[in-house]
Amino acid sequence: MKKVVLMLLLAAMCLNAVGCGAGSSVEDTDEEKYIGEEWSNYVFYPASIEGFIGDTMPFYDDGKFNVFYLADQRNGKQGYHPWGLIKTENFASFDDKGVVINYGDTVESQDIALGTGSVIKDKDGMYHAFYTGHNDTYSPKEAVMHAISSDMENWEKVPEDTFTSAGNYSQDDFRDPYVMYSEEDKCYLMFVTTRTDKGGVIVKYSSNDLKTWKDEGVFFENDMGNDSNMECPTVLKYKDKWYLTFSDQWPNRQVHYRISDSLNGTFEKPANDVFDCNGFYAGRLETDGENLYVVGWCGTKKNHQDGDEYDWGGNMVTHLLKQNADGTLNPVIPTAIESTMKNECTLSPVKMTDTVKEKKGSYTFSGNDYETVGFKNIMGSYLFETTVSDYDENGMFGICFNTNDESVGNLNIMFNAATNRIEFYNNSDIIQTTAQSSLDYDLSKADKLHIKAVISDGVVVMYVNDQVAFTTRMYLSQGSQWGLFSIKSPVTFTDTKLYK
Repeated sequence: MKKVVLMLLLAAMCLNAVGCGAGSSVEDTDEEKYIGEEWSNYVFYPASIEGFIGDTMPFYDDGKFNVFYLADQRNGKQGYHPWGLIKTENFASFDDKGVVINYGDTVESQDIALGTGSVIKDKDGMYHAFYTGHNDTYSPKEAVMHAISSDMENWEKVPEDTFTSAGNYSQDDFRDPYVMYSEEDKCYLMFVTTRTDKGGVIVKYSSNDLKTWKDEGVFFENDMGNDSNMECPTVLKYKDKWYLTFSDQWPNRQVHYRISDSLNGTFEKPANDVFDCNGFYAGRLETDGENLYVVGWCGTKKNHQDGDEYDWGGNMVTHLLKQNADGTLNPVIPTAIESTMKNECTLSPVKMTDTVKEKKGSYTFSGNDYETVGFKNIMGSYLFETTVSDYDENGMFGICFNTNDESVGNLNIMFNAATNRIEFYNNSDIIQTTAQSSLDYDLSKADKLHIKAVISDGVVVMYVNDQVAFTTRMYLSQGSQWGLFSIKSPVTFTDTKLYK
């Protein structure tokens, strides 16, 4: 019997072909190439009509979320990152208005490049945008700038309100203003990302008129054990808790959050202080009063190749956040996305290792070398669900995409019980290479893993036990075969379903 060598997946160990891929006991006899009679073309993770989406700035007003964003046009012009605007009521359908605040007219403009900021409405119904103006030829390079509007689509810049860093703050790292009104302080507050000689900080300014701002000092110092900048801060009250969020510019590039009982109290670090892995960045909080969301982006890849590193900017990704009794937050699938995909597809293997036992949507892996269950190609938007159980302390198993002739995935989301991590490999060499993305998750404390994964727009967003999210860029999650796998690990996948 022919032997195949899965060198990329299991180092130099040779596997018997009957145990994987070529020895499959199931053949694809369906003439259709894709699952389902028609593709489901829902857009859940939109890119911009201007190109791609960078840092997001969600603002809820009059029944809609107005998500301002840095438009990543990638068109080679001197100016870059104008503000775009996407409107949505539910984060499942979107109306993209395109650019609403453009960058400066000349290379001498302070805002020849726009950076992140925020929008607020004053007591008279006028909208105020505060944004970063960036010019590499200036010193300081960055300034906080102001624009006003009556409709959020047509903006007038107010250059006389521009201000830059002073005192002990960095001259070149001074950006991402987040503005709110404090009932407690009876004034507007602005939180700005900057640096001191001790490292990254978020500083606070106050104002009574949204024109002149008073420095109130350092609001929050980096508590992560590094000197990273804390980008794109949000300070927001939801129900009875105050939340501070920020993204570490290095080394992990994840969205973090802190909790406090009051705005002027101490913001504490929860045991798990991140929502997602590094596939989700620059997340900002916003609430409609009932629901709380974090809105960020999943980067494209260099050269738009799955095997390359993440780029800046990509598709907008949103998580609904559920508040626990202790104030901690867990990301879950937005309600409207889940309710949209209710049509169950017929899901049957086209390839399956002989040692895997199948029974009514349940797949039990023996733990014998590399085993897989492969499904037909998918194209469009889908919701995949399954429940994982009966794995051991060294279990290595997961979901694979773009499988090759030996049924080995070139794109793999793996649960690694030995390291208590969820890992993403953007190649088939799981054993020999470093994961491109990873997230700490203690599998030993979970008897079962209930998984929901949204596959759409070249992005895969997985939710585990309604506790963590795991966002990854996979161009070839579209148009290719995919499946479940196990590496020398007994494990069972039950209630395995696919919806469109």
